[in-house]
Amino acid sequence: MAELLRDTRVEINLDRIAYNMTQLGSLCGSKVALMPVIKANGYGHGAVNIAPTLLENGAVYLAVATLTEALELKKANSDWPIFIMGHTPDRLLHHVVEKEITQTVFSLRQAQILSDLASALGRKAKVHIKVDTGFHRLGKTPSHEYADEICEINSLPGIEIEGIFSHLALAGEAEDEEQFRSFMGFVSELEARGCSFRYRHLADSIACVDYPDYRLDMIRPGAIIYGMVGYSKGDLQVKQAISFKTAISQLHRLSPGEGVSYDYLWKAQRDSIVATLPFGYADGYPRNMRDKGYVIINGIKAPLIGVICMDQCIADVTDVPDVCEGMEAVIYGDGSDGSMTIAEAAQLAGTNKNDIISRITARPPRVYIK
Repeated sequence: MAELLRDTRVEINLDRIAYNMTQLGSLCGSKVALMPVIKANGYGHGAVNIAPTLLENGAVYLAVATLTEALELKKANSDWPIFIMGHTPDRLLHHVVEKEITQTVFSLRQAQILSDLASALGRKAKVHIKVDTGFHRLGKTPSHEYADEICEINSLPGIEIEGIFSHLALAGEAEDEEQFRSFMGFVSELEARGCSFRYRHLADSIACVDYPDYRLDMIRPGAIIYGMVGYSKGDLQVKQAISFKTAISQLHRLSPGEGVSYDYLWKAQRDSIVATLPFGYADGYPRNMRDKGYVIINGIKAPLIGVICMDQCIADVTDVPDVCEGMEAVIYGDGSDGSMTIAEAAQLAGTNKNDIISRITARPPRVYIK
C-alpha cells in the first residue's frame, strides 16, 4: 500500500459494496440488469477503484453523469462498459464514439452527428433515448412528434438504440405512477412502430426497492450500493461502505473563559482539554456542523467546538480517557462504535446523505479494504 501522506483519510470497504450489489441482485433477479451509478467520483468513494468490485458483482454498465467522468474510467480500463446519463456537447461527441461509450440522446441532431462519426470508423454508436415524463431535466415529453424523431434516429446507419429511459421525480406515489404510465405508454407506441429496446429503465435506488414493477429490464442504483438507505416501503439490508477518520494533531489545556477558533464563538466553561484535528470544510466536512458535529476518540463522543476552519477543527476532549496526540478520531463511521453515520450527518447538516458523501473532496486519501 502506498504511504499515507495525511492522518485524515477516507476508508472504503469494498466487501460491503460487493455485499450491497449481491443483495440488489437477489432482490431484482437475473432478468433485471444492474447499472450502478458512479458519478461524482463514485459518490466520493473513488470511481476507478470501486469499478472492478461492481463489475465483479453483477454490473453490466457503469453510469456516470459527464464525459470527463467517462473518460477517466475508460483511461483506467478501455473495456469497461460506460454509460453517460447527462448531455455531451456536439463538439465533444467524437470522444464518445472513439472510446465506445454509450451516450444519452434526445435529439435527432445529436444522433446524426454520432451516426456520421461512427460510420466513418465503421462501427455503430450505442445510445439510450431520454424521455421526459415530468422531471423536466433532460429529454423530451412523450408525443407523436418525438416518436417520429426517435423512429428516424432508429433508421440512422451508425446508430444502435440500445435503451430508453426516464427518471422519477419521487414526488409521491400518485405522481410516480403517472410518470411510469406515461413512460410505458410511450415505449409501447415506439415498439408498435418497429423500435426495439434491450433496456428500458426508470428506477433509481429508491424506486427499485419501493416499486418492484418499475424495475423493467434495468435499474440504476446509486446511493444504495454505498449503503445509503432512502427507500420507505421495501426492505433491503445494505451496509455503509465509507468511513472518515483522522488523528489528533495537538492538545491544548484551557482555563475557564478561554476561547477557540475564529471569533471565540466557543469558550471554556471549565478547565478543559481541546484537540486540534487536521480536517475541515476543504475536505468536504459541512461548515454548518459547528456545535453539532462530534468525533469518536477512544470510544468517547468528543463534540466539535468553535468555527470549523478550512483545514482544521477543534474537539473538546476533556472527558476522553488517556487522550494523547496521534490518537485516532472517527469523523464518520457505521455507528457500531458510536460514530456519526452518514444519515446522522445529513440530518444535522440539513441536507441529504448523497450530499454528505459526494462532497468529501479528493484531498483526503482513499484507503480500500477488501
